[in-house]
Amino acid sequence: MVRLPATPSTAPSAPLAAPTARRRLLLAAPLLALAGCGFQLRRAPEFAFQTIALPPSGLVATELRRTLASAGTVQVLPPTAKPETAQVVLDILSEAREKVVVGVNASGQVREFQLRTRLHFRLRTPQGRELIPDTELLQQRDVSFNESAVLAKEAEEGLLYRDMQTDLVQQLMRRIAAVKTI
Repeated sequence: MVRLPATPSTAPSAPLAAPTARRRLLLAAPLLALAGCGFQLRRAPEFAFQTIALPPSGLVATELRRTLASAGTVQVLPPTAKPETAQVVLDILSEAREKVVVGVNASGQVREFQLRTRLHFRLRTPQGRELIPDTELLQQRDVSFNESAVLAKEAEEGLLYRDMQTDLVQQLMRRIAAVKTI
């Protein structure tokens, strides 16, 4: 191993500290501006109720059950429990996935699809008072199609449907968190 002789630094160390301090200030300025305007990071929602009854089956209901359980602010009744024992009942009226052709080439072969996920729901008390009337949420994604990569496109569709389902659950969480009184 060859050791080179140490060369003394030609620049003093003090001027290097000034740009670092300026750089820190420039990086902190946007954070200070956001804090001053009232910006806050998204946190777990606060609900006006402690217990909720969900439908026993369904893709959205299953993911919503997991999301509410992980938030830990509300107790989800088990599917075997009577909905009358909960403070609020979420009724999922319909849940549908659609695949619509949006684009074809000159020879009539499909080149683009639109994937849609629709969710109709309502939130009510066990006595029947509607807190959120019948509401439809819709998510849609465009996906190109290539017949030479059919398996890859099927996997992509599955991922897009799962992504749309997660978005629907997040929208649903925000909507039921917006209910302030039971």
